[in-house]
Amino acid sequence: MNRILIFLMFSCVAAPLAAQDASVDAAADDAGQIQKPAPAPPTPEHTGIKAMFRQFGTDIKHLPSKENLFWAGVGGATAAAVHPLDSTANQDLSGPFLDKFFKPGAIMGESYTLLPVSVTIYAIGRMKDNPRVSHMGSDLIQSILIAELMTVSIKYTVRRERPDGSGANSFPSGHAADTMAFATALERHFNWKYYLPAYAGATYVAISRLHDNRHFASDVAFGSAVGIIAGRTVTRPGHPPFPVQLTSLPGGFAILYTRSNTND
Repeated sequence: MNRILIFLMFSCVAAPLAAQDASVDAAADDAGQIQKPAPAPPTPEHTGIKAMFRQFGTDIKHLPSKENLFWAGVGGATAAAVHPLDSTANQDLSGPFLDKFFKPGAIMGESYTLLPVSVTIYAIGRMKDNPRVSHMGSDLIQSILIAELMTVSIKYTVRRERPDGSGANSFPSGHAADTMAFATALERHFNWKYYLPAYAGATYVAISRLHDNRHFASDVAFGSAVGIIAGRTVTRPGHPPFPVQLTSLPGGFAILYTRSNTND
């Protein structure tokens, strides 16, 4: 039961609710609260290295925002919700089959894996003079770098001991943050149809950190939120609105995932 509960909680952080009902989309548009995003961020005029570093500085300036504060709140609330599982989740995720199943997670979530992939995508785009591909690679690189910047800053402020006792840098999980940042940026470029596999892969890596006894459940929950913040910040400036939006309703609020209709 604990395994199922953990997976569902991570999935709530990783894959925001999809409001696919046309009537919901229409109501949100009529209220002026939600704008349907284009399938992918528009390609900038310049995608060179200088432009990438300039944009990286702009991305950092865009970190303070109401939307990011909301996602930080979601991450904090989820971390608090799974905190009671910190003492049992890692043990529950042990076993011979899971040893093999989660083994790739440690490598998949490393920055030394994600960054070379991102750089390769960027380089291919530049070599083939394809700004759309180089732009995607640039966004992936920036997303990971911002996730790392935020993660390291929090790690050495909180100084939480890892469950295996290997160091006081457990909270939040860097693997969860980096893979979630990668998935968020990737989803924006590949259209909403790919959000599920992108976030499912990131969720797999996050859960693998519990199996490896390197993080607590609350570490990966908040790390996932850090990654979402990084990915959405990079794809936000100068781009169409991020597809996940917060809208107020009588007596509360709703999280909506909107998509454009390519047949319009």
